[in-house]
Amino acid sequence: MDLYSIGEMVIDFIPGSESASYIRKAGGAPANVAFAAAKNGLEAGMNCSVGDDDFGHFLMDTLKKYNVRTLNPKLCKEAVTTLAFVTLAEDGDRSFTFARKPGADMFLSENDVKEEDIENSAVIHAGSCSLSASPSAEATIKALRLGKEKGKIVSFDVNYRDIMWNYDKEACAKKVFECLPYIDILKISEEEVEMMGGEEGLPKLMEKYGLTVIAETLGGDGAQCFFKGKVIKVPGRKAVCVDATGAGDAFWGGFLSCLRICGVNKTEDITEEILLKAVNYGNVAGWLCVQNKGVIESLPFRADIEKHL
Repeated sequence: MDLYSIGEMVIDFIPGSESASYIRKAGGAPANVAFAAAKNGLEAGMNCSVGDDDFGHFLMDTLKKYNVRTLNPKLCKEAVTTLAFVTLAEDGDRSFTFARKPGADMFLSENDVKEEDIENSAVIHAGSCSLSASPSAEATIKALRLGKEKGKIVSFDVNYRDIMWNYDKEACAKKVFECLPYIDILKISEEEVEMMGGEEGLPKLMEKYGLTVIAETLGGDGAQCFFKGKVIKVPGRKAVCVDATGAGDAFWGGFLSCLRICGVNKTEDITEEILLKAVNYGNVAGWLCVQNKGVIESLPFRADIEKHL
């Protein structure tokens, strides 16, 4: 596979453009990244668990529709569900309120991570939604460690809300730090830069672990990449939309897809020129996702992205 993605499958109920209307997004960053990669023509696999109900079956149908291979899919008695309420201020700023059903991260186990799947994949990706509790955290860390040991590109998408739902950033950072030795490319939002050491501490962290860090904002508003002591900035594209959820996943799916499209097979293949191209590619993907309200169907195809580059 081009991409092996591990994480929980989450359904977000998001307020639509009309009052009292809701749309559903098959999600969790690892799932959306797998969808995005598939829509970019890559071969993607998702190691997942879903609820054994109408929503869970909707997710499995969506995986099949986009040719995402399901690895160890588990149907669980209780659906994994997040409620994401999005409000928009007059100046376009978004704010989010989350609620999550308990027990959401207790389904995956180390036994679900097969060494042959890691061996036969180019990129190993995980999202922080799988780090909030054992045994799911153990499964995620195993996948990252195996990827690193086998010389694969290992990427990780941090969202502290996914790890600690009481907004304990210190506890979140501690959990992420456990994974850093196994990660090549780390995606964080602007607010998480501070959590990872700030402008002074982040470069030291990157040097210690050999990290490339991508910091991006919601909705294709822009991104900057910290790479071998340099800062590469990509300007934003104006996109004001009530629902920006999914934009970061579209960004990362587009970014990783572009790396593979450019022929990158290991981190040593990444150059400043390729990185700039990939970050810009992801930025356009996030912008397009926001324009279409962030639902799963709005994750853009490769042809859609390349029209706007």
